[in-house]
Amino acid sequence: MNLKYGDDYDLIFGLNKGDRRAFEVLVDKYYNILYLYALNLTREKSVSEDILQEVFLNLWARKGILNINTSLKSFLYKSIYHEFINQHRIKAKEMNYLDTLSTNTLDAFFQEDTTQLESAIEKMKKEIEILPKKCKEVFILSKKEGLTNQEISQYLKISVKTVEGHISNAFKTLKEHLKKP
Repeated sequence: MNLKYGDDYDLIFGLNKGDRRAFEVLVDKYYNILYLYALNLTREKSVSEDILQEVFLNLWARKGILNINTSLKSFLYKSIYHEFINQHRIKAKEMNYLDTLSTNTLDAFFQEDTTQLESAIEKMKKEIEILPKKCKEVFILSKKEGLTNQEISQYLKISVKTVEGHISNAFKTLKEHLKKP
C-alpha cells in the first residue's frame, strides 16, 4: 500500500481530490470484507458483486463531494446495506408486477372466451414492440430469453443499473398501456 494513503482519512481526502490511486487503494483494502458482507446479505455471488460494483461506482461518482462523518469502513458497510435494500425493493416491485400479470393471464386463460386471451397476448406483444429500442431489447433478453441482469449488462456492455432501469421502465409502460381497454 502506498504510504501516501496510510489511513482512511488520507483515502477520503484523496477521493475528494479525485485521485484515482486513492480509489484503487480503497477498493483493494475493502473489497474482500465488503464482498463477504454483501454475500451474507444476498446469499448470491452475482448479486453481491453487483451491489459492490454499484457502491464503488457511486463512491467514485461522488468524488470531490464526499462528506463522511463516520469511519470509512462504517460508511462503506452502510452503503452496501442501502444498495441491498434498494435492489431488493426493485426486485420486489418486478415480482409483484409479474405475479399480477401472470394472474391476469391465467384468469383470461380459464375464461371460456379464448379470444380474450389471444387478444390480451396480441396486445402485450404489440406493446412490447413499441417500447424504445434498447428498453425492448433488454426486456426481451430478461423475460423471454431468461438472462440475468448481470448477463445482459455484459452482453450489451451497459451497467447493471441501466439494465434495471430499462426493465423497470418496460414494466411501467406495459402496465400503463395494458390497463387501457
